[in-house]
Amino acid sequence: MDPLAALLDLAGVAPALDAARDRVDDALRHRALRRHGGQIAAEASLRGAVASAALEGHRHGLDDVRAGTVTDPVLQGALRVAEGLGPLVDLWPRAPRQVLARLHVLAARGAVPDAELGRPAAGFNSDRLDALAGLVAGNAGTPPLLLAAIVHAELLALRAFAGPAGIVARAAARLTLIGRGLDPRGLVAVDVGHLAREPEYVGAGGAYATGTPDGVRSWLRHYAAAVAAGADELTAMGDEVLAAA
Repeated sequence: MDPLAALLDLAGVAPALDAARDRVDDALRHRALRRHGGQIAAEASLRGAVASAALEGHRHGLDDVRAGTVTDPVLQGALRVAEGLGPLVDLWPRAPRQVLARLHVLAARGAVPDAELGRPAAGFNSDRLDALAGLVAGNAGTPPLLLAAIVHAELLALRAFAGPAGIVARAAARLTLIGRGLDPRGLVAVDVGHLAREPEYVGAGGAYATGTPDGVRSWLRHYAAAVAAGADELTAMGDEVLAAA
């Protein structure tokens, strides 16, 4: 049984998630991925990392990042996280708290004291984090998009780690989409979608933290829109590659 099934009854949520899933499926069929999949995957990873850092207030141009001139530790952390997701996909459903600690080490090195790396921040709700870990581990019933959205929002609300905790939350959501098979190659630049709708992202995240049905609904609809925008970004990258070929 799906422990989050009741959330699909919130007005407009199920159609929004279904539409986002369809956009992802369409984007993953782009013909550019047949011959240029590796190139597109690298670009999607880069754009996602730059967007995730920007959502933490650390904005940098893609060209500057490509040139290797940006030494900002938060941006560098986002890049390390993007590069380090692959080995964590299989571990995520088996040991979620271990993976979150690893993501924090990757994201926050140089941004927080070494003693705080991988360690939960003081005063956070450990029971709530345990409940989230339970949702991730051994839960085959929740649709990938819904589970990823809740993982993301819960980690934003918990702020369980010091420093760029949002990067950890966004990475955990991506691991969920990858591991649950919605986006198995990690090609959909969901964080670009969040950044494109940044005021909504911030507002919906805050609304979710209130715990009200309207707040949760607001977040889930935002998440669906961000995933759809990320799928459109993938389609645009495929079109760019074909145009340049």
